[in-house]
Amino acid sequence: MQWSHEHLELKRTTQRIVEEHINPHVDAWEEAGRFPAHKVMKILGDAGLLGISRPEEFGGLALDYSYEIACVEELGHIQAYGVSSAIGIQATMCTPALAKHGSDALRREWLVPTIAGDVVGCLGVSEVGSGSDVANVKTYARRDGDDYVINGSKMWTTNGMQADWMCMLVNSSQDNGPHRNKSLMVVPLDAPGVTRHELKKLGLHSSDTAQTFFDDVRIPARNLIGDENKGFGYQMEQFQEERLYVVGRSIGLLEDAIADTIEYTRDREAFGKSILNNQFVHFRLAEMQTEVEALRALFHAAVQAYIDGKDVTKLASMAKYKMGRLAEWIPSECLRFWGGQGFMAENRISRTYRDMKLAAIGGGANEIMLQVIAKRMGMT
Repeated sequence: MQWSHEHLELKRTTQRIVEEHINPHVDAWEEAGRFPAHKVMKILGDAGLLGISRPEEFGGLALDYSYEIACVEELGHIQAYGVSSAIGIQATMCTPALAKHGSDALRREWLVPTIAGDVVGCLGVSEVGSGSDVANVKTYARRDGDDYVINGSKMWTTNGMQADWMCMLVNSSQDNGPHRNKSLMVVPLDAPGVTRHELKKLGLHSSDTAQTFFDDVRIPARNLIGDENKGFGYQMEQFQEERLYVVGRSIGLLEDAIADTIEYTRDREAFGKSILNNQFVHFRLAEMQTEVEALRALFHAAVQAYIDGKDVTKLASMAKYKMGRLAEWIPSECLRFWGGQGFMAENRISRTYRDMKLAAIGGGANEIMLQVIAKRMGMT
């Protein structure tokens, strides 16, 4: 892809917000175990970064998806994976179906303030027994007159403790099979019957993650996104943007891990010379950077195909898989070059090592990506 003047201006705006309003605070947010989601989303919303490709009449910029990626690649330089995860949920994971399939009234009520950063959203798909197995969702929404009554729970929900609403995948029928009995709904999280429990995690300490329970939660039927029982397909569409987002922001984090390691190993000495002045070390770092550039090329090819209206399931899954493998390998190798300092919690490389363990799991585990790719290759 080629960046135009407008792309570069958008990148500069994002970079400025990251450098001035986010990175100076991430250490404190990591220590506190939560970042101020409403404050950060409002800053991003005021800059127009939460609805770049969304319809103009609902507060978006109505630009093509390449502009989303210009922003996403800069968000990858946020020094905490948890914060960029939360922003991704708000901008590209809980809103695509609402923007594309929601009624005008529902979009005015929920999409407009989400794009503006006035409310925080989250995505409710995973459950205790259905992470990557989306078809196995058990939460049920029963139609009762002009309402739906929801019972069940959602697990591992990013933004779950601070969010004002959830884009939730539920079973809305007891018939039709697991791929034709699901719906997406907007669920206000201040509704009676909603309870939230905060989860502690290995990494992403600045991101609040919740298990959410729904006990006879009543929402108006107008909160249905699109058509009833078509939610599985809508969610599969949303997953494409989710996977493209997680790849795009991960590239910056991987690049920063390599750059930080080069700087540290150049200054660190052992046996009378810098650690960097060893062929194995600088060859390995060169190999890492080569792999990142290969990932970027694959990623940009997937984005261009998405912009062109093509089915990018295979390419996006390939990029997600490649990123997941690099997310496990690069931080681990870099950390070793830091020696004992790499094991200290205060160093950014140890945070990157912890945080990027999720990259091989969230948004579809590596093995699920291989399963999708194999299917698209006609092998299954």
